[in-house]
Amino acid sequence: MEKMDLYALLRENTYPGRGIVLGLAPSGKKALIAYFIMGRSANSRNRIFDPLPELDGICTKAADPAKLEDPSLIIYNPVRTWGDVTIATNGDQTDTVYDFLAAGGSFEDALRTRTFEPDGPNWTPRISGVVEVSGGECAYKLSILKSADGNGESCRRYFFEYPQPVAGEGHFIHTYKCDGSPIPSFEGEPERVSVPEEAEDFAVDIWNALNEDNKVSLFVRAIDLATQETEDVIINKYDPVWDEAGDEE
Repeated sequence: MEKMDLYALLRENTYPGRGIVLGLAPSGKKALIAYFIMGRSANSRNRIFDPLPELDGICTKAADPAKLEDPSLIIYNPVRTWGDVTIATNGDQTDTVYDFLAAGGSFEDALRTRTFEPDGPNWTPRISGVVEVSGGECAYKLSILKSADGNGESCRRYFFEYPQPVAGEGHFIHTYKCDGSPIPSFEGEPERVSVPEEAEDFAVDIWNALNEDNKVSLFVRAIDLATQETEDVIINKYDPVWDEAGDEE
Protein backbone atom coordinates (compact mmCIF):
# COMPACT_ATOMS: atom_id res chain seq x y z
CA MET A 1 0.00 0.00 0.00
CA GLU A 2 1.29 3.45 -0.92
CA LYS A 3 2.10 5.71 2.01
CA MET A 4 -0.39 8.56 2.22
CA ASP A 5 -0.34 12.08 3.63
CA LEU A 6 -2.54 11.88 6.73
CA TYR A 7 -3.25 15.59 6.77
CA ALA A 8 -4.25 15.63 3.10
CA LEU A 9 -6.60 12.70 3.73
CA LEU A 10 -8.25 14.67 6.52
CA ARG A 11 -8.46 17.93 4.60
CA GLU A 12 -10.10 16.20 1.65
CA ASN A 13 -12.73 14.38 3.74
CA THR A 14 -15.34 16.54 5.47
CA TYR A 15 -16.58 13.69 7.64
CA PRO A 16 -14.38 10.67 8.38
CA GLY A 17 -16.30 10.44 11.67
CA ARG A 18 -14.11 9.08 14.45
CA GLY A 19 -10.54 8.07 13.72
CA ILE A 20 -7.57 6.23 15.23
CA VAL A 21 -3.93 6.56 14.15
CA LEU A 22 -1.26 4.27 15.62
CA GLY A 23 2.39 4.52 14.63
CA LEU A 24 6.09 4.72 15.41
CA ALA A 25 7.95 8.05 15.43
CA PRO A 26 10.77 8.60 12.88
CA SER A 27 13.41 8.12 15.59
CA GLY A 28 11.97 4.71 16.42
CA LYS A 29 11.95 5.77 20.07
CA LYS A 30 8.27 6.68 20.59
CA ALA A 31 4.93 5.08 19.89
CA LEU A 32 2.23 7.52 18.79
CA ILE A 33 -1.53 7.30 19.29
CA ALA A 34 -4.16 9.71 18.01
CA TYR A 35 -7.92 9.54 18.44
CA PHE A 36 -10.39 12.16 17.22
CA ILE A 37 -14.15 12.57 17.20
CA MET A 38 -16.37 14.62 14.91
CA GLY A 39 -20.08 15.40 14.91
CA ARG A 40 -22.86 16.60 12.64
CA SER A 41 -25.71 16.84 15.18
CA ALA A 42 -25.87 19.18 18.17
CA ASN A 43 -25.78 16.18 20.52
CA SER A 44 -22.66 14.74 18.89
CA ARG A 45 -20.91 18.10 18.94
CA ASN A 46 -21.72 18.72 22.60
CA ARG A 47 -18.66 16.83 23.84
CA ILE A 48 -15.18 17.27 25.25
CA PHE A 49 -12.31 14.94 26.10
CA ASP A 50 -11.33 14.98 29.77
CA PRO A 51 -8.32 13.30 31.42
CA LEU A 52 -9.05 10.16 33.44
CA PRO A 53 -5.90 9.75 35.56
CA GLU A 54 -7.16 6.74 37.50
CA LEU A 55 -7.43 4.77 34.25
CA ASP A 56 -4.43 6.43 32.56
CA GLY A 57 -6.72 7.54 29.79
CA ILE A 58 -9.56 9.89 28.89
CA CYS A 59 -13.34 10.01 28.95
CA THR A 60 -15.90 11.93 26.92
CA LYS A 61 -18.16 14.39 28.71
CA ALA A 62 -20.93 16.73 27.66
CA ALA A 63 -19.55 20.22 27.14
CA ASP A 64 -22.93 21.54 28.33
CA PRO A 65 -24.73 18.89 30.43
CA ALA A 66 -28.01 20.80 30.14
CA LYS A 67 -28.00 20.21 26.38
CA LEU A 68 -27.19 16.50 26.51
CA GLU A 69 -30.00 14.64 24.74
CA ASP A 70 -28.86 11.02 24.56
CA PRO A 71 -25.67 9.82 26.28
CA SER A 72 -25.69 6.39 24.65
CA LEU A 73 -22.93 5.91 22.07
CA ILE A 74 -21.35 9.31 22.75
CA ILE A 75 -20.32 9.15 26.44
CA TYR A 76 -17.60 6.55 27.04
CA ASN A 77 -13.90 6.03 27.83
CA PRO A 78 -12.00 6.28 24.52
CA VAL A 79 -8.59 5.53 26.06
CA ARG A 80 -7.54 3.26 28.94
CA THR A 81 -4.29 1.54 29.90
CA TRP A 82 -3.76 -2.01 31.10
CA GLY A 83 -0.16 -2.74 32.06
CA ASP A 84 1.99 -2.24 28.96
CA VAL A 85 -1.04 -1.89 26.69
CA THR A 86 -2.82 1.34 25.75
CA ILE A 87 -6.34 0.83 24.39
CA ALA A 88 -8.07 3.34 22.11
CA THR A 89 -11.56 2.85 20.68
CA ASN A 90 -14.60 4.79 19.52
CA GLY A 91 -17.01 3.38 22.09
CA ASP A 92 -17.59 1.42 25.27
CA GLN A 93 -15.71 -1.52 23.76
CA THR A 94 -12.68 0.13 25.38
CA ASP A 95 -13.95 -1.32 28.64
CA THR A 96 -14.63 -4.70 27.01
CA VAL A 97 -11.04 -4.92 25.76
CA TYR A 98 -9.71 -3.76 29.14
CA ASP A 99 -11.74 -6.39 31.01
CA PHE A 100 -10.61 -9.18 28.69
CA LEU A 101 -6.95 -8.19 28.99
CA ALA A 102 -7.25 -7.98 32.77
CA ALA A 103 -8.68 -11.52 32.79
CA GLY A 104 -5.89 -12.88 30.59
CA GLY A 105 -7.85 -12.71 27.34
CA SER A 106 -7.02 -11.08 24.03
CA PHE A 107 -7.94 -8.02 22.01
CA GLU A 108 -9.50 -10.22 19.35
CA ASP A 109 -11.54 -12.32 21.77
CA ALA A 110 -12.89 -9.17 23.39
CA LEU A 111 -14.10 -7.72 20.11
CA ARG A 112 -15.65 -11.01 19.01
CA THR A 113 -18.24 -10.33 21.73
CA ARG A 114 -19.16 -6.97 20.16
CA THR A 115 -20.72 -5.71 16.96
CA PHE A 116 -21.27 -2.38 15.18
CA GLU A 117 -23.28 0.40 16.82
CA PRO A 118 -27.10 0.06 16.79
CA ASP A 119 -27.70 3.36 14.99
CA GLY A 120 -29.31 2.23 11.74
CA PRO A 121 -29.33 3.05 8.91
CA ASN A 122 -25.70 4.16 9.45
CA TRP A 123 -24.69 1.14 11.58
CA THR A 124 -21.57 3.02 12.65
CA PRO A 125 -18.52 0.72 12.78
CA ARG A 126 -16.70 0.11 16.03
CA ILE A 127 -13.01 0.87 15.52
CA SER A 128 -10.42 -0.19 18.08
CA GLY A 129 -6.67 -0.23 18.54
CA VAL A 130 -4.08 -1.37 21.07
CA VAL A 131 -0.41 -0.43 21.41
CA GLU A 132 1.89 -2.63 23.49
CA VAL A 133 5.22 -1.21 24.64
CA SER A 134 7.64 -3.69 26.20
CA GLY A 135 11.39 -4.23 26.23
CA GLY A 136 12.06 -1.02 24.34
CA GLU A 137 9.88 -2.06 21.42
CA CYS A 138 6.27 -1.61 20.39
CA ALA A 139 3.63 -3.45 18.41
CA TYR A 140 0.09 -2.48 17.60
CA LYS A 141 -3.21 -3.84 16.34
CA LEU A 142 -6.31 -2.30 14.78
CA SER A 143 -9.83 -3.62 14.26
CA ILE A 144 -13.11 -2.62 12.67
CA LEU A 145 -16.50 -4.22 13.29
CA LYS A 146 -18.96 -3.15 10.61
CA SER A 147 -22.18 -4.11 8.91
CA ALA A 148 -22.23 -6.17 5.73
CA ASP A 149 -22.58 -3.31 3.24
CA GLY A 150 -25.31 -1.65 5.29
CA ASN A 151 -27.08 -4.87 6.28
CA GLY A 152 -27.90 -4.42 9.96
CA GLU A 153 -28.46 -8.16 10.36
CA SER A 154 -24.86 -9.11 9.50
CA CYS A 155 -21.57 -8.14 11.18
CA ARG A 156 -18.10 -8.38 9.64
CA ARG A 157 -15.07 -8.31 11.94
CA TYR A 158 -11.63 -7.34 10.64
CA PHE A 159 -8.33 -7.45 12.55
CA PHE A 160 -4.99 -5.97 11.48
CA GLU A 161 -1.73 -6.73 13.27
CA TYR A 162 1.54 -4.77 13.05
CA PRO A 163 4.17 -6.64 15.10
CA GLN A 164 7.17 -4.76 13.64
CA PRO A 165 6.16 -1.13 13.02
CA VAL A 166 8.29 0.92 10.64
CA ALA A 167 9.80 4.14 12.01
CA GLY A 168 8.05 7.23 10.68
CA GLU A 169 4.93 5.31 9.68
CA GLY A 170 1.52 4.65 11.14
CA HIS A 171 -1.89 3.29 10.20
CA PHE A 172 -5.15 5.23 10.14
CA ILE A 173 -8.64 3.77 10.43
CA HIS A 174 -11.86 5.76 10.64
CA THR A 175 -15.54 4.98 10.98
CA TYR A 176 -16.80 6.50 7.74
CA LYS A 177 -15.52 6.48 4.19
CA CYS A 178 -16.96 9.98 3.67
CA ASP A 179 -20.08 12.02 4.38
CA GLY A 180 -23.41 10.77 3.08
CA SER A 181 -26.93 9.67 3.95
CA PRO A 182 -26.71 7.00 5.18
CA ILE A 183 -23.02 7.47 5.92
CA PRO A 184 -20.88 4.83 4.16
CA SER A 185 -18.59 2.77 6.39
CA PHE A 186 -14.80 2.71 6.06
CA GLU A 187 -13.56 0.23 3.45
CA GLY A 188 -10.35 -1.76 3.05
CA GLU A 189 -7.17 -1.90 5.12
CA PRO A 190 -6.12 0.86 7.51
CA GLU A 191 -4.41 3.60 5.53
CA ARG A 192 -0.61 3.71 5.70
CA VAL A 193 0.46 7.23 6.68
CA SER A 194 3.51 9.21 7.77
CA VAL A 195 3.76 10.26 11.41
CA PRO A 196 6.00 12.91 13.04
CA GLU A 197 8.28 12.79 16.06
CA GLU A 198 6.49 15.02 18.56
CA ALA A 199 3.04 14.62 20.11
CA GLU A 200 2.37 18.37 20.07
CA ASP A 201 3.19 18.68 16.37
CA PHE A 202 1.05 15.64 15.59
CA ALA A 203 -1.90 17.09 17.50
CA VAL A 204 -1.70 20.56 15.96
CA ASP A 205 -1.38 19.24 12.41
CA ILE A 206 -4.26 16.77 12.76
CA TRP A 207 -6.48 19.40 14.37
CA ASN A 208 -5.77 21.94 11.66
CA ALA A 209 -6.54 19.37 8.95
CA LEU A 210 -9.91 18.26 10.36
CA ASN A 211 -13.04 19.90 8.96
CA GLU A 212 -13.69 23.09 10.91
CA ASP A 213 -17.45 22.61 11.16
CA ASN A 214 -17.42 18.95 12.18
CA LYS A 215 -14.35 18.48 14.38
CA VAL A 216 -15.04 18.13 18.10
CA SER A 217 -12.11 16.71 20.11
CA LEU A 218 -8.64 15.21 19.66
CA PHE A 219 -6.34 13.16 21.88
CA VAL A 220 -2.69 12.40 21.11
CA ARG A 221 -0.30 10.32 23.20
CA ALA A 222 3.42 9.68 22.73
CA ILE A 223 4.95 6.75 24.65
CA ASP A 224 8.72 6.62 25.21
CA LEU A 225 9.71 3.05 24.36
CA ALA A 226 12.67 3.03 26.77
CA THR A 227 10.94 4.47 29.85
CA GLN A 228 7.23 4.03 29.00
CA GLU A 229 6.70 7.64 30.05
CA THR A 230 3.77 9.26 28.27
CA GLU A 231 3.01 12.71 26.92
CA ASP A 232 -0.65 13.52 26.28
CA VAL A 233 -2.22 16.35 24.30
CA ILE A 234 -5.95 17.10 24.34
CA ILE A 235 -7.67 19.65 22.10
CA ASN A 236 -11.38 20.43 22.46
CA LYS A 237 -13.32 22.72 20.16
CA TYR A 238 -15.95 23.54 22.75
CA ASP A 239 -15.42 24.88 26.25
CA PRO A 240 -17.14 23.15 29.18
CA VAL A 241 -20.02 24.96 30.85
CA TRP A 242 -19.40 25.72 34.53
CA ASP A 243 -21.95 26.31 37.26
CA GLU A 244 -21.93 29.32 39.59
CA ALA A 245 -19.82 27.47 42.17
CA GLY A 246 -17.07 27.04 39.62
CA ASP A 247 -17.67 23.33 39.11
CA GLU A 248 -18.33 21.73 35.78
CA GLU A 249 -22.02 20.96 35.55
